[in-house]
Amino acid sequence: MTSPESSPSFDAPFEGDLSADLALALRLADAADAASMSRFDAPDLDVQTKADASHVTEADLATERAIRAMLEAERPGDGVFGEEFGVTGDSARQWIIDPIDGTANYLKGIPMWTVLIALSIDGVPRIGVASQPALGRRWWAASGLGAWTNNPDGSPRRVSVSGIDSIAESSASFQSVSQWDDTGHLDALMRLSRAVWRDRGYGDTWPYMLLAEGRLEFVAEFGVKEYDVAALVPIVTEAGGKFTDFDGADSIASRSALATNRVLHDDFLTLLHSP
Repeated sequence: MTSPESSPSFDAPFEGDLSADLALALRLADAADAASMSRFDAPDLDVQTKADASHVTEADLATERAIRAMLEAERPGDGVFGEEFGVTGDSARQWIIDPIDGTANYLKGIPMWTVLIALSIDGVPRIGVASQPALGRRWWAASGLGAWTNNPDGSPRRVSVSGIDSIAESSASFQSVSQWDDTGHLDALMRLSRAVWRDRGYGDTWPYMLLAEGRLEFVAEFGVKEYDVAALVPIVTEAGGKFTDFDGADSIASRSALATNRVLHDDFLTLLHSP
């Protein structure tokens, strides 16, 4: 079962207790962190090129295998959708995995890469973990349980988006100019950059986490797959933000993503889609 073309509202309340699944997701992240860090910056790292011209390393494969092994043992009835090994199982509960988001950084020894683990239930991402072991950072969330990160001493700290209500006072991350140009949205990017207080292309998972912590008000990108964004949805929304595709729909299958501090979401959509 792959993610549906359109999902129920990401803001739809969840009736149930996700605490056990969240605890498992965090243990999955621990195992994934260990697997990925064991080969990080290794001089003999094996790197291959996939059919879509993207890279895959031995660590991507080993990390996804480690996650799948735990899920097979502890949630054998759940489906799994991973970047490297595709879809297994057919269930309303689907774990969505990107073992290393930012493989290009990983293979260059740049520590800005992330293990992404999500649990989608009935098409809505309900649990998300984003772990950056090379930097000692992690963020996690579950519907109704809030969004959290770790302090330097390891203790948890709840995070929330900013209350900035003016585009002119906001900070934005646009990921990369080429993404916007390739998809025909370069004019929209120029409007955005002229309208906000500050714009930067931080890239990959990190800007969404900065948004959840109240340090940015806008993040958008193109060319993303379900496993690139599923874990980000509950972290952003539980922090009080809004997550849609570029056109404002609640979907992780549209190959685009747009996240804001919620109060400015409609204003940003209007700005981006102005003639």
